Amino acid sequence: MTEEERAAAGMRIRREVLGDEHVDRAAAGTTEFTADFQDFITRYAWGEVWNRPGLTRQERSMITLATLAALGRDDEFVLHVRAALRNGLRPGDIAEVLLQVAVYAGVPAANRAFKLAAATIDSYS
Repeated sequence: MTEEERAAAGMRIRREVLGDEHVDRAAAGTTEFTADFQDFITRYAWGEVWNRPGLTRQERSMITLATLAALGRDDEFVLHVRAALRNGLRPGDIAEVLLQVAVYAGVPAANRAFKLAAATIDSYS
């Protein structure tokens, strides 16, 4: 895959997973300082990793939610709760992921993530 193809695939997947509104906001906020970073995440996070055949988008969403919750990355976690719902996860699936987080990353991390996920799910419906 060429860099141009990777960038095009990444933008397509990024829009499908995160939604046009989010991606358009990110693109509109791109500056000379952040342009290389936006290109990097589009090509590599979305065009390479999210484009791999080894896992479904639902599985990738579950892994992403668990990682972000465990690390306490609240803004990205909320973004990816919406993405997980777009990818077909049900609220019950997200709750199961967060129960795993509670066991392996700690109750405080899961407690915060449950609160954020509940508010996001309520506003998504």
